[in-house]
Amino acid sequence: MYNRPPFLSKNNREFSSVKLQTTIAKSSFRHSFRKSAVSVLAIVIGASVLGSAAGQEGAAAATAEGNADAGKTKSATCAACHGPDGNSIAPDWPSLAGQHASYIVRQLKAFKGGDRPDVTMKPFADMLSDQDMLDIAAYFSTQKPTPKGADPALVSLGQQIYRGGVPERGVAACIACHGPGGHGNAVSAYPRIGGQHSAYVSNALHKYASGDRRSDTEVNQMMRNVAALLLDDEIKALSSYVQGLN
Repeated sequence: MYNRPPFLSKNNREFSSVKLQTTIAKSSFRHSFRKSAVSVLAIVIGASVLGSAAGQEGAAAATAEGNADAGKTKSATCAACHGPDGNSIAPDWPSLAGQHASYIVRQLKAFKGGDRPDVTMKPFADMLSDQDMLDIAAYFSTQKPTPKGADPALVSLGQQIYRGGVPERGVAACIACHGPGGHGNAVSAYPRIGGQHSAYVSNALHKYASGDRRSDTEVNQMMRNVAALLLDDEIKALSSYVQGLN
């Protein structure tokens, strides 16, 4: 004789069946959840990669759609102030050599549309078609900027503001957007400022501070907000430091 296991009662059998089904359901749910989570994660990562690629393609569009050779011919008038190769000799006029093509186009449109009032640039911008702007931007963006230096007496304060901002007054560090060497970020619409004339940079910051220049609308008027918090001696030191970046 052997001890056979006791038979389950009808209630117990029903309870065991329900328990087994519940366990199977939970296991199936966990498997489905993990599968769904992996799918969602893949979608998010894929969207992020595509978004980044789209941003890079958008930033490069000005160069891709513009013709640098045609831009060289069309920029003949620009050369009087900005230099034949985009390196301005006059410190009040910005150098355009090596500037992001997308930024140049945006500024020309700002001159034309009135977001950046300038009695000198307005008439020239009004004569340019969208394609003209793309071509001129493509040409200047491919030129090599000429290195410049900073005033040694202003480097310490300028560097402090550029790298660390002015925390007690809520001034953000310039390096966060324009990078260690002032090369900017075309994808995020931040211009190259390294090696730019200090006189021009100072003038631009003062115009942002007063609200006369409004070409930062696409970046939530970031420059107007920051420049308005800077003191005159800080703008002077910062502008000199930027000029020395290469």
